[in-house]
Amino acid sequence: MDLFEYQGRDLFERHGLPVLGGGVAETPQEARAIAERLGGKVVVKAQVKVGGRGKAGGVKLADGADEAEARATDILGMDIKGHTVHKVMLAETADIVEEYYFSYLLDRANRTFLCIASVAGGMEIETVAETDPDRVAKVAIDASKGVDEAKAREIVALAKFPADVAEHVVDIAVKLWQAFVAEDATLVEVNPLAKVGDGRVLALDAKVTLDENAGFRHPDHEALEDKSAVDPIEQAAKAKNLNYVKLDGEVGIIGNGAGLVMSTLDVVAYAGESHGGVKPANFLDIGGGASAQVMANGLEIVLGDPAVKSVFVNVFGGITACDAVANGIIQALALLADRGETVTKPLVVRLDGNNAEAGRAILDGANNPLVQRVDTMDGAAARAAELAAAGK
Repeated sequence: MDLFEYQGRDLFERHGLPVLGGGVAETPQEARAIAERLGGKVVVKAQVKVGGRGKAGGVKLADGADEAEARATDILGMDIKGHTVHKVMLAETADIVEEYYFSYLLDRANRTFLCIASVAGGMEIETVAETDPDRVAKVAIDASKGVDEAKAREIVALAKFPADVAEHVVDIAVKLWQAFVAEDATLVEVNPLAKVGDGRVLALDAKVTLDENAGFRHPDHEALEDKSAVDPIEQAAKAKNLNYVKLDGEVGIIGNGAGLVMSTLDVVAYAGESHGGVKPANFLDIGGGASAQVMANGLEIVLGDPAVKSVFVNVFGGITACDAVANGIIQALALLADRGETVTKPLVVRLDGNNAEAGRAILDGANNPLVQRVDTMDGAAARAAELAAAGK
């Protein structure tokens, strides 16, 4: 989960990192009140999860409350690379002398954590690494040891931070690592980390990504989620503890196991090429326990997408046998009917694996006009795509 800058700033402040005073506003009047509280000049920043705000006019200086209100009026409602600005952050201005870069991130390729530090801040670090690689230090971090003062001094030396800010950066490096670990982040980035006129080093920006898989350890993180940016169907699926991702297509997909569902997406996309470019409408993994309730929840979510014209239920029986899955499908349709959910879209079901013959017999015996059984994965994908094309 990516945080807005103001959320990252607040997180940094909680962990003792040096930040400037600020606040977040949703209206020009709120922006005015924050500017009055901060006093003097302020910077008004659009809060969107995309780069290039400054070039798009989403970052403005304001000399006092009147101007802050006017700049907030200009920025709120802007479209920045497809993102509408609903909030602005106001922060105190700083007399910047030098700009640096500092981050910790999860290095998936090398299965470790990585620190990237540079004395060339204020620019995209990828650009600096390409044009002047000697000014970028990349230091692997041992997860079992982390970043203590000694490791922080090693990073500061390798990145060639000036002697007059070295102690400040060492302290920030340790605290930023502590924040990274404590919040289960996969990225914490400060750009710029700036030396200001009075000699202090401040975090003037905050980019933070939190690991949603660790959310059970952080109930407070739920409040940081930007609900307005989440697809309502995905929200409903999350509430039912379903692994669902909305896609742009017409064939609803339900399967058991992420690998099988991913393969199903591929075969449906391939089959759809012969039926007017029909595509998968979602990723939905119901996991190993395909009970009637879980299947009903999955069908409810998939059928709730108006773009879906047909549903492909693709199950390989393992621990959960196919006869249990077949009963789950029939009972799920009955549960939906009991809830008042009218099901009119066709379901193509492919069962294989443990007790597949018994499962197929159950579906055949139920003789539900909405359920069509196809024994092969490719054949079922082709039929689901054909039905979706007919229903468009």
